[in-house]
Amino acid sequence: MNEALPFARLMQGNEAIAEGALVAGVRFFAGYPITPSTEIAEILAKKLPALGGRFIQMEDEIGSMAAVAGASLAGLKSLTATSGPGFALKQENIGFASITEIPCVVVNVQRFGPSTGIPTAPAQGDVMQARWGVSGDHPVIALCPASVQEAYLLTIKAFNFSEKFRTPVIFLTDEVIGHLRERVTLPAPGSIPVVNRKKPPAGLDTYYPYRSDRDGIPPMANFGEGYRYHVTGLVHDEDGFPSTKPEVAAGLMHRLHNKITDHLDEITLSDSLMTEDAEIIVIAYGAVSRSARRAVKEARAQGIKAGLFRPVTIWPFPEKEVRALAGRAGALLVPEMNLGQLKGEVERAAGSAAKVTGLNLVNGELISPGEILSQIKRLKMVNTNAKESRKILS
Repeated sequence: MNEALPFARLMQGNEAIAEGALVAGVRFFAGYPITPSTEIAEILAKKLPALGGRFIQMEDEIGSMAAVAGASLAGLKSLTATSGPGFALKQENIGFASITEIPCVVVNVQRFGPSTGIPTAPAQGDVMQARWGVSGDHPVIALCPASVQEAYLLTIKAFNFSEKFRTPVIFLTDEVIGHLRERVTLPAPGSIPVVNRKKPPAGLDTYYPYRSDRDGIPPMANFGEGYRYHVTGLVHDEDGFPSTKPEVAAGLMHRLHNKITDHLDEITLSDSLMTEDAEIIVIAYGAVSRSARRAVKEARAQGIKAGLFRPVTIWPFPEKEVRALAGRAGALLVPEMNLGQLKGEVERAAGSAAKVTGLNLVNGELISPGEILSQIKRLKMVNTNAKESRKILS
């Protein structure tokens, strides 16, 4: 086999995440075992030492996230992986990484909750935790794969975003994708762009670790490479030292947000199927989008103009795209394995342009294509009856 050419492998979703992380340049992992993400740690425990990297099983998830932040400050691309309960414990140090602008990736293979819930059952209950789990206002990038192939490629993308924008990135997958096995085409080595953090020029008399360039992102010097600087979770000035000045606090907060919102066209990823003429559009993500894709195709075969919009970037929420869909379709259906966490965002973006309906299952099982198709048919009937009523009234 020629290693310079693409080749196919049967891979598990968690395996694809681990392999994608290695291609992205990960050389440090700290974590604590938790179902259903443990395979990521097991694979990296074997492979990182062979590449000169480091694997540490920490005492808990709090320590894991702290170790990841420290390793990244020292210059290593760093990763941790967990599930819902562990993700909750990591939040304080994710907030620290956000305000100190430390690149890292946090994988959350979601399971049924709250608390320990059903460790082996799938769910999508951490969508809002990914956005608002950290205290205060903070920028967030969260990506959500729908296949093993995408888990591989999107992990690389997660690290590219993290390094480019100096921010933690949440990789929000679920038990179904994490444990699914599929044929994956691995691109030829070197064919996928890999982004490394921007560094300051050598020989500066004074290095300001939080003085941004025109893109709003400060160059980042690695600890131990010549520049010494202060890192604190307190509001800080360009020199990294704490400040309570209102203008400093406002300037920092706005810059942290703007470095994400100014690049929404690059960060906001999505996928669509037959939405151009759709009267009913299903908005689904992760494993549920696989069921939705099948349901939409079956609906089309039955003469129903259905379509699928899949947000790959969950946060920032693709508000502009959803608003455009609402302007074209009469109804939006949001199936998800929770009680409506993304549905509220869809309603906010759609406004009065389209009726938004949720299909919410929290029984530890994946929503089936048949359940989504039944809802599509019901919405079709409602739309038809509404049109007939308007004809009679006119």
